[in-house]
Amino acid sequence: MIILGGGESGVGAAILAAQRGYDVFVSDGGPLKETYRETLQQHGIGFEEQGHSEDRILEADEVMKSPGIPEKNDLVRRIRARGIPVISEIELAYRYKGEGRIIGITGSNGKSTTTALTYHICRHGGLDCALVGNIGISFARQVAEDPKQWYVVEISSFQLDDITTFRPEVAILTNITEDHLDRYDYKFENYIASKFRIIMNQTAEDYFIYCADDPVINEHLDRFPIHSNPLPFTMQQEPNKGGFISKGQLNINAGSEKLQMSIYDFALKGIHNQYNTMAAGIASATVGIRKEKIREAIQSFESLEHRMEYVLTVRGVEFINDSKATNVNSTWYALESMDKPTILILGGVDKGNDYSLIRDLVREKVKAIVCMGVDNRKIHEAFQQDVPLMVNTASAEEAVKAAFHFATKGDTVLLSPACASFDLFKNYEDRGKQFKEAARDL
Repeated sequence: MIILGGGESGVGAAILAAQRGYDVFVSDGGPLKETYRETLQQHGIGFEEQGHSEDRILEADEVMKSPGIPEKNDLVRRIRARGIPVISEIELAYRYKGEGRIIGITGSNGKSTTTALTYHICRHGGLDCALVGNIGISFARQVAEDPKQWYVVEISSFQLDDITTFRPEVAILTNITEDHLDRYDYKFENYIASKFRIIMNQTAEDYFIYCADDPVINEHLDRFPIHSNPLPFTMQQEPNKGGFISKGQLNINAGSEKLQMSIYDFALKGIHNQYNTMAAGIASATVGIRKEKIREAIQSFESLEHRMEYVLTVRGVEFINDSKATNVNSTWYALESMDKPTILILGGVDKGNDYSLIRDLVREKVKAIVCMGVDNRKIHEAFQQDVPLMVNTASAEEAVKAAFHFATKGDTVLLSPACASFDLFKNYEDRGKQFKEAARDL
């Protein structure tokens, strides 16, 4: 088996495949991180970096492609042309998970928070489970090194693109908004179809938890066959099964018990997090977690790093790190939960952003925009009529100083970039860490 890409999913897949008797070779076009290089050496797994041995790769029986590698890649095209089967790391992990069962979470926004909260509830409720996928370690590595009864898996559309048999007993689809269209020939329909692949192998014993208030999901529900038990979550109606919020009360009817609790007891604030909490609560109920345990866990959960993370308050100015907001919809959710005048730090690598989606919220809540990126023209064009103060910066330190300069006591400085981070930073974590360091240095 050839593993294309030597990151977390590639190395995890290599460890599992080698353990199960495959002849494994890892090939990465760029440099490997030192920790991954050492891990492969410790396991006696052959690898190459900074380039691909094409002849060797094109003789493979099967290729595991890391999710970051696009279909447009020349080598991937040649692998496809040869008819060599290509799978994703979650497909390989599924093949060898044994009796282990899966709660799989996908969606354009909210999936990391929903995954982490679901895991927190399940652990609090006594389930033998692991947090894997896009968050935590790779699914394959967990299966190889420490198998569990349940896996709570955060899944990207790229991972779903290369599944054949992967089947979660519980599937959550949080929402679908335009994202990563550069990977889907700029066709929204292709991206939507990719997200719905999470339910394609489900059976009548399984559960499909989805947001009934999401217009894209609603429009496409009848276009994809659903063989599992649908459990909608909503704030606009009162379904018999699933979950809803009405008059400040969360109601869940899934599993053997009915749960009610006040939304004011949720650890996570903001309407978007009420949706995430509903999804996680329903999923936990379907796997048999008792309602008292669900209630306790929802109250005790701490939010993720880089996702609406409170950093500190300096002279009455609050700093919030939402570096994980790499698309416009994520920034919409962040702004929607702001209740103080906001200085918004935006910018980075634009993925075809439509800023009109947040114009109303920007007008209502934002007093200044600090652009942090190499090319900020599109942001200026989008908001020049709406915000009196806009400035360009080229580092986290500059951006934080400019934002603090614009702020007065009682304001919030919000890093919610709506863009990828690769122009100035290694990744969104690096961006978030530099933002936090700069805020602490004020």
